[in-house]
Amino acid sequence: MDTELFLRSWTALRASVAGLADEDFGRPSGCRGWLVRDLVCHLVIDAQDVLITLVTPEAGEPTRDAVTYWEVGGAVPTGEDPLDALTVRMAAAYGEPGLLKFHLDDVGAAAGRAAGLVDPELRVGTRGEVLRAGDYLSAYVLEWTLHHLDLVARLPHVPGPSAEALGRSREMLEGITGVRFPASFSDRDALLVGTGRRVPSAVERAGLGELAGRLPFVIG
Repeated sequence: MDTELFLRSWTALRASVAGLADEDFGRPSGCRGWLVRDLVCHLVIDAQDVLITLVTPEAGEPTRDAVTYWEVGGAVPTGEDPLDALTVRMAAAYGEPGLLKFHLDDVGAAAGRAAGLVDPELRVGTRGEVLRAGDYLSAYVLEWTLHHLDLVARLPHVPGPSAEALGRSREMLEGITGVRFPASFSDRDALLVGTGRRVPSAVERAGLGELAGRLPFVIG
């Protein structure tokens, strides 16, 4: 269970947001249809989800683990889905980037403290499923890492996710999808290409072989 990696990856992501200049919030993110400010607003919602889940104990046996928590399917998000569009409106309502930064720091720090205090064996409920808290936090390493890549997609001056988080997230993506990406792919490229965040080059497509026709894997 990657509780410590959850904390490290979440801390790194929040630190990258805290270091953004105001003008960075108006730039496109790696999420189609979302600016950086929209992505940061989504992270606030994610942090709230973590807090809610960690205080929602369940008595039943676990129905999912860190890998099976995620499902593959659906179209690549465009930002036009009603919930995605709501996030855009919520982000715009903040007005000043500083307010959005403050809210993420406030709620995000609380989510981190809750994650550090929870018993990894506690059974919690979310999305109609039951997981051990440690598995739930492990699952979120993938969420934080992918969104950290989204954050820095067009902000090369901003620190991205750690090699440790990238490696673990690649392992999780391969476990979720049941495929192995070529060894020639870096962990970063496997995540970007595998989830449709980047189109593979001709060389990469050749290396993927028949796997290229199955991409992208939309994880949610």
